[in-house]
Amino acid sequence: MNELVEKLKAEAGLTDEQAQKAIATIVGFVKEKFPMLGGAVDNIFGSQQ
Repeated sequence: MNELVEKLKAEAGLTDEQAQKAIATIVGFVKEKFPMLGGAVDNIFGSQQ
């Protein structure tokens, strides 16, 4: 997870807080649109939502 935060900060110029919010938004979107992937998303990203 930290690796993704660092990548977003470096490549998109986001702050730590912005990167974490972006990940939480993406996690929420994927879980909403594809509920059958909820468990996999939780395993990959932990408890971001």
